[in-house]
Amino acid sequence: MKSILIISIISTCILWGCGNRHTEAHTEHGSEHTEHTDLHDHDQHDHATEGHNHEAETGEEHAAHHHENEEAHRGEIIFTQAQAAAATNFALYEVRPVTFHGIIPASGQILTAQGDEATVVASFSGIVRLPSKKLVPGASVTAGETLFYVSSKEIAEGDYATRTEAAYQQAKANYERAQKLIGDRIISQAEFEAAKTAYETAAAAREALGDKISKQGTAIQAPLSGFIKNLSVSEGQYVDVGQPLATVSQNRRLVLQAEVSQRYHHLLGTIRSANFLTPYDDQLYSLSELNGRLLSSGKASDGRSAYIPVTFEFDNRGHVLPGSFVEIYLICAPMSDVLTIPVSALTEDQGNYFVYVQLDEEGYRRQQVTLGVNDGENVQILSGLKVGDKVVSQGATLVKMASFSGAIPHGHTH
Repeated sequence: MKSILIISIISTCILWGCGNRHTEAHTEHGSEHTEHTDLHDHDQHDHATEGHNHEAETGEEHAAHHHENEEAHRGEIIFTQAQAAAATNFALYEVRPVTFHGIIPASGQILTAQGDEATVVASFSGIVRLPSKKLVPGASVTAGETLFYVSSKEIAEGDYATRTEAAYQQAKANYERAQKLIGDRIISQAEFEAAKTAYETAAAAREALGDKISKQGTAIQAPLSGFIKNLSVSEGQYVDVGQPLATVSQNRRLVLQAEVSQRYHHLLGTIRSANFLTPYDDQLYSLSELNGRLLSSGKASDGRSAYIPVTFEFDNRGHVLPGSFVEIYLICAPMSDVLTIPVSALTEDQGNYFVYVQLDEEGYRRQQVTLGVNDGENVQILSGLKVGDKVVSQGATLVKMASFSGAIPHGHTH
């Protein structure tokens, strides 16, 4: 009985030891499996995290790139190639360094050149008669054409032509008599010379009338061909001898007289030529194209004006109106490597100046610029543009109107 009890205790101990070892082994295996699982889960977490960061970084870069594109094209104006082709006055100008002349702005007047016009005056006192109703300022006339008749029949002194003829006949008779008497030494040499002088004077007066005498009066003729610049008298007006009746101008050579501010006195010696802008046709004329030349440059002020006169002469090949006031750009010494654009490229807004720069075939940007000197045709750019920029030189208002849409159309790509 004791033996059986001992064997049972020993068997129980053996079974307990084996179970304990199995449990430990199982526990160790579970622990290893757990560690492997944790490691695997950690790797997956790291990979997921890395993948998440990569995607986040790609999104940020894309957003940044998109933002840069938005900044680059913010305010872009779309003016399509079809719109440009349909416009009759659309053109681009590429900005590049050029030689540009210094400019002195001035105002002035167009005058008639000396010797290019003549004043018609009354040969004697009398009443004016106009032979034609077409005699008005601007009317064309030819040399020798009758412009006026002056008659003195109605005045107290009597008709001038009649009196001239009577004086001639009397002087002629006295001279002929004196020729006979001087031969017989009846009159002195002095008396003979006086009679001769009186005759020659009367003959000259008669000859001056010539065939100008008519029923209307004595004709006053045009001294040269041209046009009536101004008419100083009217039908039936009384005039005195020597009184101006009209001015006839040939209008072939004209004078440009600029009034220059005294602050530019130190630059007067550098003036080479000039451009001027007329108010009636808004056209810019260049003296270099009109056979112009500098006549004089004032050396001092007359004390009554703050301006110094600078005078040019040029051919009137166009329709320049004598007497008109013009805007003048005096051209001085040249400047090298200057950025310029045509004046037609500028638009003005509240005292600021802008141009439209081409970004691509159909995209444009409104760009503010700082201006320098201006010769009336081109203007110096001090800031706002760089070499190679293409600006709208003709049709800027069309692009400005296109800007009112305010947005880039869908599908426009760059």
